[in-house]
Amino acid sequence: MKKTLLALDDEISILKILDFYFGKSFNVVAKKNGKEALEWMQQGVIPDVIVADINMPELDGIEFIRQIRSSGFFKEIPLVILSGNEESSEKIKCLKAGADDYLIKPFNPEELEVRIENILRRLRKI
Repeated sequence: MKKTLLALDDEISILKILDFYFGKSFNVVAKKNGKEALEWMQQGVIPDVIVADINMPELDGIEFIRQIRSSGFFKEIPLVILSGNEESSEKIKCLKAGADDYLIKPFNPEELEVRIENILRRLRKI
C-alpha cells in the first residue's frame, strides 16, 4: 500500500510538480493552505509525510507547524518545509517550531525525495 504525502502550497504549479514526481510512490493529497490540511487531517486521516509551503493564506506554515506539533495525533508526522525565503532566520524559526527539514524553492524533487526517505528511514517507516 502506498504511503500518503500531504502537499500544502498555494501555488498550483508546486502542487502539480509534487504530484507528478511523487505520485508513483506516494498517494499525493494536495491542499492550498494549512487550514484546509488541518480540517482534512481532523477527519481522521494521518499522512505519512507532509511537505508544506511557509507563505500561505489563512494559516501560514509556521502556525501550521505549531498546530501539528502540539497535537497528540500529528506530532510525529515528518514535516518538510518548502520556501522561497533563503534567510537563515526563517529556516531556524521553522526548525525550532518543529519542521524536520527546510528546502529552498526552486527545489530539486530528487533532493526532496532523498530527504524524505532519510527522515522516514530514521523513523523506521520505510
